[in-house]
Amino acid sequence: MAIRQTLPETHQPDLLGGIASTEVHRLFFALLPDATTRERLAAVVAALRAARPSLRARWIHPDRYHATLHYLGDHAALRPGLFDGVVAAAENVRAIPFTWTLDSATSFRGREPPCVLQGMETCAPLQQLWQALGKTLALAVQGVRLERNFTPHVTLAYSRGTMLPELVVEPVTWPVTEFALIHHVVGQGAYQILGRWPLMASQP
Repeated sequence: MAIRQTLPETHQPDLLGGIASTEVHRLFFALLPDATTRERLAAVVAALRAARPSLRARWIHPDRYHATLHYLGDHAALRPGLFDGVVAAAENVRAIPFTWTLDSATSFRGREPPCVLQGMETCAPLQQLWQALGKTLALAVQGVRLERNFTPHVTLAYSRGTMLPELVVEPVTWPVTEFALIHHVVGQGAYQILGRWPLMASQP
């Protein structure tokens, strides 16, 4: 059975009880790398920067490496109803642990093209986790808008106009054992983890 890890109660009124409307609060489900995987991702970045010294980009700090599962929107404040709904959705997800191999670097199109790391082969268990979470979100959260397609990736940098060609990189094998609910105030550096749900080796 999935378990929920919440913030201390002393933090919750500020987070959920009405925040200044000038702040933009982003909410999303994501995979977060363990320390070893984070180090391997950082090593890939170092190799890319050495191989492409002319690439002008805004590089992501390793503490913020993640793979988004479902983006839940930007909000002036995080309403308790929304928070409760997404937590209920997470607690109803059933999935087993798996490994995800990332072995290709490329760029997505955009105003600041993101430089990303992804896998050349489809990771079926990751797709299944995304689908399972999407189904529970659709049932638990009224009006939630979910992406219809999923391209799993880790954003490494935002380029200042130059697109990164597809490159084969040293493979990073990511052991996926949990997923997390993340809160981020746009423009501020730190992510706040609102809950973690382990993937269970066997399901009841």
